[in-house]
Amino acid sequence: MELRRLGPVGQEKPAVLSEGVTHRLESLTGDIDGDFLASGGIETVRAALAAGELPIWEGAESERIGAPVARPQAVLCIGQNYAEHAAESGAEPPSVPILFHKHPNTVVGPHDNVEIPQGAQKVDWEVELGVVIGTEAAYLPDEQAALDVIAGYVTSHDLSERDYQMAESGGQWSKGKNCRGFNPLGPGLIPADAVDPQALRLWSAVNGEARQGSTTADMIFTVAQIVHHLSQFMVLSPGDVLNTGTPQGVALSGRFPYLSAGDVVEVGIEHLGTQRTRFVPAPSAAQEGTAR
Repeated sequence: MELRRLGPVGQEKPAVLSEGVTHRLESLTGDIDGDFLASGGIETVRAALAAGELPIWEGAESERIGAPVARPQAVLCIGQNYAEHAAESGAEPPSVPILFHKHPNTVVGPHDNVEIPQGAQKVDWEVELGVVIGTEAAYLPDEQAALDVIAGYVTSHDLSERDYQMAESGGQWSKGKNCRGFNPLGPGLIPADAVDPQALRLWSAVNGEARQGSTTADMIFTVAQIVHHLSQFMVLSPGDVLNTGTPQGVALSGRFPYLSAGDVVEVGIEHLGTQRTRFVPAPSAAQEGTAR
């Protein structure tokens, strides 16, 4: 079972893909969001599927695929969570999880175009396992409790502009992480009980050439460790998205060129699905003004 949101930007409708067939979910919920997840929405969908109560979405394959979670309150990110990526970044593996934030408005659909920011020279790809929180959580007692608050998993693309992240950072990374569209998400949300988060192959390619290739077994901090750790410092809310770090093979390593307009990046995670993102020029200031 895979939860999706289909339709034009800002007009997405909830759906579930099961055994190759897409069903509409409007009879159960207006959207796939934090309230839906916190109210046991995934189990409600399962029961409705089993009872044959959900109408088939005819023509679903022609619809745009949106991000599978609507309006997350927070997008939390873990840095340098694969030892080889830390090494190619010129850093020692961290002793505790490194946390940074992305603005929720960076989240876009898995096949939407993404702008190269004005003047940007170092836009980099980063495939990551995304975790979606299903229950409010704080001060979790242990790692099993951490796993219990997870609604599901998604393919996530934590795009970065490395000069903004480091040369212009002022000591933190957020400037390089928050450009428009810098977090393609999806295509679907896979329920947590169908996924082993530490046994997933993940990969990326640029213009058809392989870049990253690793497994979540190589994480320094497991999903359970990350969620438990973060809950000691903040309240995690239903619908929050947590990006868990990227493996080696990014442009920051110096082995590959950074992205430019016209490039196509594909990323994928075993059992969770693939994305295809085309990069386009950002509009000029004059064009932005006209658009408004």
